[in-house]
Formats: sequence, C-alpha cells, structure tokens
Amino acid sequence: MSRVRFGICTDQNLEFEELARRWQHYEELGFDSVWDCDHLNQPSQPTGPYFEGWTLLSALAARTETIRVGVLVSCNTFRHPAITAQAAVTVDHVSNGRLELGFGAGWFKDEHARFGITLPPPGELVDVFREAVQVLDSLLRNETTTFHGDHYRLEGAFVRPRAVQSPRPPLTLGAHRPKMLRICAEYADTWNSFGSIEEIRQRNETLDDHCATIRRDPASIRRSLYVWAAQLVEHGLPDPWSSIDAFEEVVGRYREVGIEEFILDQPAADQGTMAERIASDAIPRLRAG
Repeated sequence: MSRVRFGICTDQNLEFEELARRWQHYEELGFDSVWDCDHLNQPSQPTGPYFEGWTLLSALAARTETIRVGVLVSCNTFRHPAITAQAAVTVDHVSNGRLELGFGAGWFKDEHARFGITLPPPGELVDVFREAVQVLDSLLRNETTTFHGDHYRLEGAFVRPRAVQSPRPPLTLGAHRPKMLRICAEYADTWNSFGSIEEIRQRNETLDDHCATIRRDPASIRRSLYVWAAQLVEHGLPDPWSSIDAFEEVVGRYREVGIEEFILDQPAADQGTMAERIASDAIPRLRAG
C-alpha cells in the first residue's frame, strides 16, 4: 500500500491571524496538508463569521512554506470553472507549487437558496459537474481550450501563466455516488469522500469497477477520507483526537477498506496536547507501516 498521508481541515470562522498561526502550527507538526472549506456561510453556524475559501487559501498559502494546501472542496455552483482554474493557477504560484485542487459539485440547499444561487436537481447537477471538470482539466493542461457543452462554451480560452505544477495541480474530486465516482475514474488524481467504513468500502469498489471499465489503473487514484469526531462517533468509532489508540483505531479500520489519505477536522481546543503527541508518535509510525 502507498504511504498514508494526513491532513487537517480548519473552519474559517476565526480571526485571520489565528488561522495563520494554526496553519503554521500544523505545518510545524509535520502534517502533509491543510485545507479550508468553500461555503458562503458556515453550515453549522450560518449566522456567524466566515471567510471566503479561495481568497483565504491564497493568504494562508503565503504564510506557510512546505505543507500542501487546498479547498475541501471548491463548490462548482459558486463560480464558473474558468474562474476556479484562474484561482488555482494563482494559488499554485503563491504557494510555489503546493496546491491540491479540491473540486465538488455543490450540495448545501439552504446556502444556495439564501444567496439566490441555482442548485440544479441531482441528475443535472452531475452533468454540469462533468462538464466543469472537463473545462477545468483542459484549461490547466492545455495552451488553449475550445469546449462546446450543454452548460459551458469556451472558444480559444486560456489561463496564463501556466501552473507551477505540471501537467496541472493534482485534482481531488469529492464524490459519493456511482455517476460522480465515474467522473473520478476519468479525471481524479485523488478521490475524497466521507461516511461509514462499509459505505467507503462500497464506494471504493465502485471506483475500482469504473477504472476497469475505462482501463485505468485504479492504483493511480489516491483514496482520501474526510472525517470529523461527531460523524465517527455516529458510526461507532472513537474521536480520533481523544488518544493515540483512538487515532490508530480510526486509521487502521479505514485503511482496511483502502483509504490512503486522512483529512481530519482540527482537534478541539482542549485536545492540542494530544494532537501534538499523535503527530510526533502515531503519524510517523503509521506512515512507516
């Protein structure tokens, strides 16, 4: 199995300097990546403060040096994929080639309704996303892009300068259901999902099946999991930040169903010391194992 990677996802509801301090701290602890989110309001606290994801990512990328950075995941319905491509190139340069390009279809109905943003019905949403992925991938790979789809049309479009990473920044696609997983099989460098052990096992197998259909090596797609404590407890697993044993149990159980990357919500305020112990003790051992 490939080397397991560990990332942290932080909400952007804190003062900027505190967020910068935390990202620098996670970098110092040796995490592989750090991520923010793409919402206009925080889903769990919609009346509170919340910074915009890509703008914040660029600023935080400039305050870190080695850790990989990304948005988990950029919501396609919020912006044209050409805008996402331009933002990706910009952050790839700001970070000197450390961008992980997270991309998803969009899902939070209340947020779309509040701001008057169209959220297509599920079937159309997937079709729009497929075209958006094609546009994003082409703009970042090619000198020019001409694309005639049902939802997007581009004529000789280009994004310059080229990204630092070649042929483009690695693409992390969020997907849970078969049609979305088929898009992952075609375009993703990393597939990201969340759910129970059994759900992830089934989705992983579906992704493998799609890869077989298009004759792509399934090992060429990294399998990534986004987890947070409350969700894990619902699935009968411990809070991973509660102890080294708990962290290793969560990682071990999901590793058994093929997960190679763990992106965890940041530890609670009173779990900082344990997180440091996990970073210095458990994570190096898990990477080596």
